[in-house]
Amino acid sequence: MRILLVAGGWSEEREVSLQGARQIQKALNDLGYETKLYDLGQDLNEFVTLAQQHDFIFLNLHGTPGEDGSLQALLEDLGLPFQGSKAFPSYLCLNKSIYKQFLLNHNLPTPKWTIYKPNLTQIKLPCNLPVIIKPNLGGSSLGIKVITHPKELSNLHLNPEVEYLVEEFIPGQELTCGVLGDRPLPPVLIQPKKSLFFDYKSKYDPQGAEEICPAPISDELTDTLQHLALKVHKLFHLSDYSRTDFIVDRQNKIYILETNTLPGMTPTSLLPKEAKALGLDFKNLIATLVKLGLEKKHVQPK
Repeated sequence: MRILLVAGGWSEEREVSLQGARQIQKALNDLGYETKLYDLGQDLNEFVTLAQQHDFIFLNLHGTPGEDGSLQALLEDLGLPFQGSKAFPSYLCLNKSIYKQFLLNHNLPTPKWTIYKPNLTQIKLPCNLPVIIKPNLGGSSLGIKVITHPKELSNLHLNPEVEYLVEEFIPGQELTCGVLGDRPLPPVLIQPKKSLFFDYKSKYDPQGAEEICPAPISDELTDTLQHLALKVHKLFHLSDYSRTDFIVDRQNKIYILETNTLPGMTPTSLLPKEAKALGLDFKNLIATLVKLGLEKKHVQPK
C-alpha cells in the first residue's frame, strides 16, 4: 500500500511536525508500506494530485493548515482514506472559543474566557487576574502570555491581525488523557520544570518538563479524566484518536482546556507515551491508526 505522509506546512509548528513525521515514516516503512514524506507547500493542487496517486494519507500537521480541517475537507471530497477526524470536527476543536462554547452548551467544565481582536476591540477580562492570552487558532502553546498585573495589559504587544482567547488562568495539576479508537488511555501528569505552565519550550525541551504516565493520581480521578476525554471525543464526533488537556485545581475541580485532533506523534510525545503504558509500542500505534483510518472507508490494509 502506498502511503503519503503529509507534514511541515507553513504554520509556526512546521519543525515539530517534520520531526514527528520522520519517526512515523520509519514506522510505516518497518510495517512494509511504501511511504512518501511530503512537506506541504502552498500549492494545494500539487497536494491533491499527489494524494490521488496514493492509497492512504497520513496527516501529521499541527496548527493551520492540517488541524483546521482544510486538508481533511479536500480528502473527503476526493474519497481518499486518512487517519484522524473529519474536517468539521477538526475545525471545531482547533477554534478554541467555539470549542469552549460547545463544552459550555453541554455543561462541561472549562475556564472562563472571552475573545479579543487587538485591531477591533478593547480587551475585556472574563475574570480577575491572572489570565492567559493565546491565539484562538493554533497549538503547541505558541504565542501564549500569562498576565498577572494590570500594567502588563497596557504593555501587551500582540499581532493586530490575530484573534486571541483571553482565558482564566487556573493554577493546578496539568494532566492530559488520550483516546485511541473508542478506548481512553492512561492519563499523563505534566510537571513543567522551567515555566509556570506547559508552554512551547517545556514541551520540546528534553529537560523542560517531567511527564509521568500513568499519572500518579487516585483511581477516582483517573476514571473521571478518562470518562471526560471519551465524552469530549464523542461529543465532537472525533475519529481514531484524540488527546484532551485538563487542569485540576487545588480543590480537585477539573477544567477542560482543549482537545488535539492530530496529537504530537514522536515516540516521546504524550499520546504515544500513553499507548506504550498499555503495551502498544510506537510502530504498532502507527499500524493501529492506519487500520482505523482505513476502516472508516471500509478498506482492508494491503
